[in-house]
Amino acid sequence: MLDRSIFDGALGFPAMVVHRDALEHNVATMAAFARDHGLELAPHAKTHLSPEIADRQLAAGAWGLTVATPRQAETVRGFGAGRIMVANQVVDPAGLAWAAAELERDPEFEFLSFADSAAGIDLLARHAGARPFRVLAELGHEGGRAGCRTLGELLEVTAYAQETPGVELAGVAGYEGGLATAAEVRKYLDLLQEAVEHVRVRTPILSVGGSQWFDVIGRELAGARARILLRSGAYVTHDDGFYRERTPFNRIAGQLRPALEVWAHVLSTPEPGLAIVGMGKRDAPYDEGLPIPRRGGVTVVKMQDQHTVVRAEGLKPGDLLAFGISHPCTAFDKWRVLPLVDRDYRVVGTIHTYF
Repeated sequence: MLDRSIFDGALGFPAMVVHRDALEHNVATMAAFARDHGLELAPHAKTHLSPEIADRQLAAGAWGLTVATPRQAETVRGFGAGRIMVANQVVDPAGLAWAAAELERDPEFEFLSFADSAAGIDLLARHAGARPFRVLAELGHEGGRAGCRTLGELLEVTAYAQETPGVELAGVAGYEGGLATAAEVRKYLDLLQEAVEHVRVRTPILSVGGSQWFDVIGRELAGARARILLRSGAYVTHDDGFYRERTPFNRIAGQLRPALEVWAHVLSTPEPGLAIVGMGKRDAPYDEGLPIPRRGGVTVVKMQDQHTVVRAEGLKPGDLLAFGISHPCTAFDKWRVLPLVDRDYRVVGTIHTYF
């Protein structure tokens, strides 16, 4: 398929493609933002779980890779990642056994995870090997998914971690993406900065999410007494929906470009103004918005497992339609191989995924 157009008959549809120029632009843009604001980027690889994309992020200067589970950690370790942060509580015995063995096998390997309770720290200590598990005490917020709910609770966790054999406190972490306003994010970041002052290590880590509020993070954490690790993930391909509406580049100078696109045939036009497209929930994300038609006059009505219903005039069976996507984090997992294309839709490479 290399150096052939996706439209020359060799590629079956539906198909999701990755635009090389947009992908490389996004990787370079976020690397530059982090560098210019004194941050380090630990991109969240659960978005793509692709060695080709991870290689680009690491080559652009990323600290390492972030994942959500021990299984994902094992996957990106296979990509060659030397630093991995599991942005989650790790309690799975099999995952902890793998991490302990990998830490012992490779003295240069760095592995971080989160903890928000003494019980969680005890689990880490119970499974620790020759090298301790390094943890970030997690501060949450009301209605959030995890993390201590108050600064006082967090300080109890940090103190417990610092006195527990087999565990080494490396800093604090949080996730601001569930907060609705910049004012709420600033208040939350203030608490994280106060918390990190209580971490008795030479250069503590302060890790935050960073997909929807990295502009506020860049301003508020400038000069913080910590190594700031930004875990942005969706930026790498951006989208035409959810993140297009929420990117901080709507508020500050700069731009991310949508890099994912799905092409599919019209299968049927059973009623006037109605068409059935051969693309469904197995092919494109739908959890944070339906696909966005690239052709004017086409409206997506609903998606089914293998079909998408659209309203449009003038379509006929066999027509090819292009759609942008909303929410890249649930796009890559639907495909094991994606063509990487240039501006003329010629295949210039392949993106593999390992979900």
